[in-house]
Amino acid sequence: MTITQRDRDLGTAYAMKPAQTRTELTSVVRGTPMGELLRRYWHPVGLIGDATDTPKKVRALGEDLVLFRDKHGRAGLLHARCCHRGTTLYYGKVEEDGIRCCYHGWKFDTEGHCLEQPCEPDGGQFKDKVRQPWYPVEERYGLIFAYMGPAEKRPVLPRYECLENMDDGEFVEADDSSIGGGGPAVIPCNWLQHFENVVDPYHVPVLHGSFSGPQFTDMMASMPEVKFDKTPRGIAVRSIRRQDDGKVFYRVTEAALPTLRVVPNPRVAQFARVESIGWTLPIDDTSFRIYVAGRVRTSGDIGRMRSKFNGKFWWDMTEAEHQQFPGDYEAQVGQGPLTVHSEEHFGQSDRGILMIRRMLSEQLEAMEADRDPIGVSFDVGAAPVEFEAGNYIRDA
Repeated sequence: MTITQRDRDLGTAYAMKPAQTRTELTSVVRGTPMGELLRRYWHPVGLIGDATDTPKKVRALGEDLVLFRDKHGRAGLLHARCCHRGTTLYYGKVEEDGIRCCYHGWKFDTEGHCLEQPCEPDGGQFKDKVRQPWYPVEERYGLIFAYMGPAEKRPVLPRYECLENMDDGEFVEADDSSIGGGGPAVIPCNWLQHFENVVDPYHVPVLHGSFSGPQFTDMMASMPEVKFDKTPRGIAVRSIRRQDDGKVFYRVTEAALPTLRVVPNPRVAQFARVESIGWTLPIDDTSFRIYVAGRVRTSGDIGRMRSKFNGKFWWDMTEAEHQQFPGDYEAQVGQGPLTVHSEEHFGQSDRGILMIRRMLSEQLEAMEADRDPIGVSFDVGAAPVEFEAGNYIRDA
């Protein structure tokens, strides 16, 4: 049966073309274009407190891993499947110098070296010939970062000015509950559906303003004048909202590679540089979570940035309330686990989305040409990365 011109003229759903998703931008597993690009950067995989003598499951970029800390204080991130017979090291026992598999007792250190094979003669005569797959980790800003790419391309873990230079009374706090995601800690849709949202300022006065009621502050509820610009690390969104007193509320948000959401407090608690950075960790192709590190004065301040809907937190709402007062979670998960790119119809307000997709495509082309993607550095003495992001008040 063929689709007739009449079907097309009527515009019924029957005339829709086969759905297509830009998997070169969405798929994060090893061997895919985006999976390889993302593996050229460091990603947070847990809070520092997550690495203990009790193994913790970690899933990142489509890989199942186990995080632990040996009795010498060294954090380790190993592939979950033991290289002996494949059972998970999640059930392993952490010892002085490594983790021991529950099945046959093979023990591995934090870099995957096999230390013991107790079922083998002489404690394992070929233990030096096997190695449990592992990833390098570093601890910073209350988070554990992992590098999951090719060893010869390993960059330095960046430092960020907004998390290095404290104002009086401030300290850095980390959070793993997906602040900025609008829902639970693990969000069941593709990471790009959230990352693109960072450069979509026009949804704020609609979704977070008139549609669901002011979720932030009245200053954020008006339609902004917006300029989008490329930066050395990503895309900057500069928004202007003119105030009744003649002043200008100037807000800058940035999306930076690999997955950073550099978003100043939407509640506009103060006019100042950005307070926090969020890393959108792709768990796999259809789920992600957000790790945040920010400057605070009181423990728990990061969590107090979380939105409420009709006066309630997301998890306290009924299904009827979710439908009546949708937020970022509903809008992004509502696109499906993987959005259908072939059915999108862009307007002028979507310029930021087009720019970030083009930027990501350019990095894929750079890698194809054996060039390093933007935002990676191999200079251990590099200065901390500075962002323009923040909430500012100016004279007109």
